[in-house]
Amino acid sequence: MKQDLSPEAVLPLLGGRLGTPYRFVVSCTSTQLLLGDDDPEGATVATDHQTAGRGRLGRVWEDAPARALLFSVLLRPEAPMAVWPELSLVAGEAVAAALQAETGVDATLRHPNDVVVAGRKLVGVLPEASPGRVVLGVGVNVNQREDELPEETAKPPTSLRLELGREVERAPLLAAILRELELGYDGWVAPYRR
Repeated sequence: MKQDLSPEAVLPLLGGRLGTPYRFVVSCTSTQLLLGDDDPEGATVATDHQTAGRGRLGRVWEDAPARALLFSVLLRPEAPMAVWPELSLVAGEAVAAALQAETGVDATLRHPNDVVVAGRKLVGVLPEASPGRVVLGVGVNVNQREDELPEETAKPPTSLRLELGREVERAPLLAAILRELELGYDGWVAPYRR
């Protein structure tokens, strides 16, 4: 199965402003560090492997190369910074909805930033805010086998492959998540837009 996240594979699938501009790197420390102050809202970076992926509360996010969907999106919310933490919930709900629509898996949000299937962690969402911007990091366990998931975790992990019994293409999944995220984000920010 083709597992390409190159711009040539992803850009034709995008239909909104999130994901534009789009960059792919084979490996990096963390996609969240690759979005600069000059990047526009919607800029997205994806990778096959993070060497220093992060989760909530300083936890480490481990991945097996080319098995997970690891990306960050830059947002510039026209909302008071005090409400920006709500973006964890907005993003988590959007990811769960996209996974349900694309794969049929029964994914749900577990407050504040995990997407789970039957109590097992499938996705982590990590928003990092600084003045004028939020970088939203998303890690989805897609095609990992049981032995490729971390063993010592507070919450038992799973992957789409384990839940569905088959591999899932990552590029269409990324496009679906970006579409749902844009819908959720636009709905959330609408009351604050000038």
